[in-house]
Amino acid sequence: MKKILIPSITAILATQLIAQTHTAHVATEHHAAVADTVISEQRAKLASNTKDKGFGPQSPRDIDTIEGDNTLDFNAAPPYSEMNLCNIHFHENAEHKGGEFTKYAGNGDGHGYNSGFEYSGTLSQTELAPIEEKICPNEHGDLEPGDTIEVHYVHSTAKVKPGPTLASCLSEAVQNPQLRVETQVYVVTNDKDALDFKTLTAHGLKNGFHQALNIPDNTGTPVRYDGSTTGPGYNEIGSPLQVSWSVRPKVLKVNIATVGEWCKGNVFKEDHGHGVRNLVTNPALLSD
Repeated sequence: MKKILIPSITAILATQLIAQTHTAHVATEHHAAVADTVISEQRAKLASNTKDKGFGPQSPRDIDTIEGDNTLDFNAAPPYSEMNLCNIHFHENAEHKGGEFTKYAGNGDGHGYNSGFEYSGTLSQTELAPIEEKICPNEHGDLEPGDTIEVHYVHSTAKVKPGPTLASCLSEAVQNPQLRVETQVYVVTNDKDALDFKTLTAHGLKNGFHQALNIPDNTGTPVRYDGSTTGPGYNEIGSPLQVSWSVRPKVLKVNIATVGEWCKGNVFKEDHGHGVRNLVTNPALLSD
């Protein structure tokens, strides 16, 4: 097996957490969207910082496009039913593009907020009715009816149990597990009859593995591809972690109030939506 000299996976995952949680602190909720040139410069730096350095394919990507020139190959992780669920978190707006989430949210603040992709379907006025409570608030704002979220159900081949941050995907015995992310995009609505987010994120033991018990199976055939970890901290540098992705193309509607309840307390200690990484478009950084 070819050896790649990289920092310890613990340090990488710590960096990943920082990337998801802190890189956008310089922005505010009402910060004007950055110019196209800022995103172009970030893409150029990503290309330069990864050129000829052996980085594997990156994420997120357009799941409707199958082409890619990155030839670094790694074994796909097992089916998630044969792995342990280690973390669940969500990004505000979809990181991936395709299926029913192709509406570009804009360039955002350049640090992962107010960018990404939105549900491209339509919602009723009732579903979009304002809600008085602030849902999953942080310094960048809060969720409102009609917002899109991309949920990552992260799985590991290590003997672990669900917990906070991607560091929960490691164990003392296995510091380089295979990783798989089952991905579902939701649109939050002001509809008490929409899906319950706490049900969608329920977890428990099944056949000896920690599992998310209600990952949707009615949102189209998942697009499976080789990629990496995400988050806006990787807008200009490559992620060295290898991840098997399964991204479902159809969107489900979820009751925004139940998302708010989940944010108030869960084993993952998640209380807000993370920022998004720029869509990776460089063929040299995409798997075929």
